[in-house]
Amino acid sequence: MLCTRLTNANILTMDPDHPVAHDLGIWRGRIVGLDQAVASMPAREVVDLQGATVLPGFIDSHVHLSWTGLKARTPSIAGLTRVEDVLAAVEDAVSRKCAAGAWVSIGGYDQRALGRHLTATELDRVSHGRRIFLMHDSGHACVVNSAVLDMLPADVPRENGLLVEGAMGAVRRLRLPYSQAELADAIEHAGRACLMEGITACAEAGIGGGLLGHSPVELGAYQLLRDEGRLPLRVQLMPGGDTLKQAGAHEHDGIPRALDLGLRTGFGDDWLSVGALKIYTDGGMMARTAALTEPYEGMGDHFGQLQDDPERLTDLIVDGHLGGWQLAVHAIGDRAADLALDALEQAQKLRPRPDARHRVEHAGLIRPDQLPRFARLGVSAVIQPNFLRYFGDDYATVMGERRAPWMYRGRGFLDHGVTLVGSSDRPVTDGSPLRAIQFMVERASVSGRSIGPDEAITVEEALRAYTVAGAYACRWDDSAGSLTPGKRADLVVLGDDPRRVDPSRIGGIEVVSTFVDGLEATEAGKP
Repeated sequence: MLCTRLTNANILTMDPDHPVAHDLGIWRGRIVGLDQAVASMPAREVVDLQGATVLPGFIDSHVHLSWTGLKARTPSIAGLTRVEDVLAAVEDAVSRKCAAGAWVSIGGYDQRALGRHLTATELDRVSHGRRIFLMHDSGHACVVNSAVLDMLPADVPRENGLLVEGAMGAVRRLRLPYSQAELADAIEHAGRACLMEGITACAEAGIGGGLLGHSPVELGAYQLLRDEGRLPLRVQLMPGGDTLKQAGAHEHDGIPRALDLGLRTGFGDDWLSVGALKIYTDGGMMARTAALTEPYEGMGDHFGQLQDDPERLTDLIVDGHLGGWQLAVHAIGDRAADLALDALEQAQKLRPRPDARHRVEHAGLIRPDQLPRFARLGVSAVIQPNFLRYFGDDYATVMGERRAPWMYRGRGFLDHGVTLVGSSDRPVTDGSPLRAIQFMVERASVSGRSIGPDEAITVEEALRAYTVAGAYACRWDDSAGSLTPGKRADLVVLGDDPRRVDPSRIGGIEVVSTFVDGLEATEAGKP
């Protein structure tokens, strides 16, 4: 007897051996058969979907759950366009903190809305003895007041309160880490938002270190949720590259750096596991710190920046590869992509690992000559289509007419045989896979501006980026990504078929329900 049979459905399996089905059987969290194989079998529950479309659960291969949940509970200045209004909002947030010297965190900061960056001097006028930390929406910069600047070593670069990349990291290290209970609540909140959008699994892109680590024991917050039955969806964790330590291992192990006990990619279970090692090579396009080979348009000789000395970054990438890790190398600008590809090529020459499945996170600006290198090295491109949907007008302007079509490519990667993986980088922007899929097909920003129309792909290819390709990039392809017998019963029920509606309507398709382990989202995750 089956646990559940879904019937009268338009099931898009993403499995070429059985691409469309009408019935699907579930037993103990797994898919046991399709159509005739299950149509006559008794089931404890038969769900008539009345023609609704069913897809494999979406996989978001690059998210920040902790940051998303914490940001949702933080005062925000998003949407404000006048400096005086921002300062008034900051002063209001300050008034809610009683203790002098307390930290006041504020989200939603984006200098583009104001036409310039705020300054420490301005924040000083409304801080009243508190320490102000305005987090840039990109995650690559912050603005602080003088009370914070006074705590920093003199050699930390700052520009009247603006700190970017490593300098921002120095500020974050001044603060006490969040508790595991705080992080667990934030992760649960963000995870449930993912489920509402049809996402059943995701990869948390950096814990314990890097720019966005929230605690040196951050993994424990996820284990706490798992133990308490509160983890809403499957999560793969990427430790920050700076969490590696020099390893006193046997010389024949060939592992120069490692996490304690040699922990690496693959440890864990179907619900919570250790994924790739996250390594930052540059900054972000929104903060104008993505590392380019040619300067930003209209910004003189500004090329962005690498996160560290190129040799040290290369050594970290090579050591991660030698240590047996899958690598997720953050590279937004084309100069950073050059560094990432050079280092990965060097690593593979030293110790060939054909199925390493290394990834470049973002791949925001990729020149035509870099595409064959991605393919030759077997590197996946983990892109964020919603960046261009929402920020495309700005990005296209600072890249210029010649380079704008190279941003967050689709067709170029696929035509070169590169695995194209969809993701959101939430909370940097909207996390909806359906809205991202719409952009991948239309290549139009919310204003209607066309951005690299030759990079448009088909609906089927875009769906694959959020299912089959996501499973491959996260090394889940044996158990997820398609609705194939034997795989996990993780699926999303949609109010319409993305292949059959006008592309402009894809983003608005209703997510009717989400199933994890064959259970609707309200029940999934319980032990």
